[in-house]
Amino acid sequence: MAISNKVRGFMEQGSWIRKMFEEGIALKQEYGEENVFDLSLGNPVMEPPQRFYEELKKISENPKNGMHRYMPNAGLFETRKAVAEGLLQETGIPFTAGNIIMTCGAGGALNVVMKTLLDPGQEFVIFAPFFVEYNFYADNHGGSCRVVPPDENFLPNMEALRTAINAKTKGVLINSPNNPSGVVYGAETLSKICEIIKDKEEEFGTEIYLISDEPYRKIIFDDLKYSYIFGYHPRTIVATSHSKDLALPGERIGYVAVNPYCPDSEELLDGLVFCNRTLGFVNAPALAQYLVAHLQTTTIDVGVYERKRNYLFKKLTGMGYSLVKPQGAFYMFPKSPIDDDIQFTEELKRNKVLVVPGSGFGLPGHFRISYCLDDSTIEGSFSGLEKAIAKYR
Repeated sequence: MAISNKVRGFMEQGSWIRKMFEEGIALKQEYGEENVFDLSLGNPVMEPPQRFYEELKKISENPKNGMHRYMPNAGLFETRKAVAEGLLQETGIPFTAGNIIMTCGAGGALNVVMKTLLDPGQEFVIFAPFFVEYNFYADNHGGSCRVVPPDENFLPNMEALRTAINAKTKGVLINSPNNPSGVVYGAETLSKICEIIKDKEEEFGTEIYLISDEPYRKIIFDDLKYSYIFGYHPRTIVATSHSKDLALPGERIGYVAVNPYCPDSEELLDGLVFCNRTLGFVNAPALAQYLVAHLQTTTIDVGVYERKRNYLFKKLTGMGYSLVKPQGAFYMFPKSPIDDDIQFTEELKRNKVLVVPGSGFGLPGHFRISYCLDDSTIEGSFSGLEKAIAKYR
């Protein structure tokens, strides 16, 4: 037996996106790439902003001596300072370089945070629908996740949250804008979450952290104002990346930001730096750090995604699909016309359209569509989407 039973089980639980990707390759080989419409992957086809290439050219033409050597495990000071200055401007909260740790993307950031916070047997509370890797990240560090169901708008069920938090709860993890629903948590939602956290801290005599996974923070629509977590609870930590806002998923560059007003923040930051090293990341990629230090006020053209959202939402609702209109990110999470979302995704696949069943995100009865794709792929999927729902009307 080559792998452990636990890993084998995890692979079966968390394989939906990978499974659809592999099936897409097979379908394209059989029917031709132009005849298969893969809406399953959140892998942006948009290229990085022009400013990225300008900064890359500057570095290549004027390389700094020693720029590829080891550095402090927290990352380059100038990069952390640039991130902190950006957060100060956005939030009004006095971030400094000392509050920032550069990481290998948001996934690396979350693993560092969980490793730092969790003792064996402790829990993170997460909200369905959720990014499936959360369960595996917690298990990496001896913990687990307790899932809270959503209301009809994919916002947290607050009474269920109150019940879910217990003496073993170390953190509450949110993801806004959300993957897969595109829902954004506003001020009222954050206030209610943090009110419950504070009540439970008092009830159990524990410290509970609010962690925000926000790689889609800058991809929001309809002129919404993003609600930052830092003003709602002192024990707040952001884990994020530039994979989506700069279209750099392959560069694996992100950061952790700790609330300057967090009690025991000095010890917490020391622990985060230690775990960044001992988990094997050592430090975030050097070249990417030099680049993003000059790109904190730069973002891809969010209007492109908003246009795609409007177009796709109109087409899907016109076909009869029921869904909550996304407020950000680049996903939609329609309701399956039948209870069995896996069966429905198979029907879509027969029509050469690939999506991910909601079961893969902890919420059966739905399916995820990604629209960070070429318009031709989105438009080409409409025939299959319409045929599939028509079968079950």
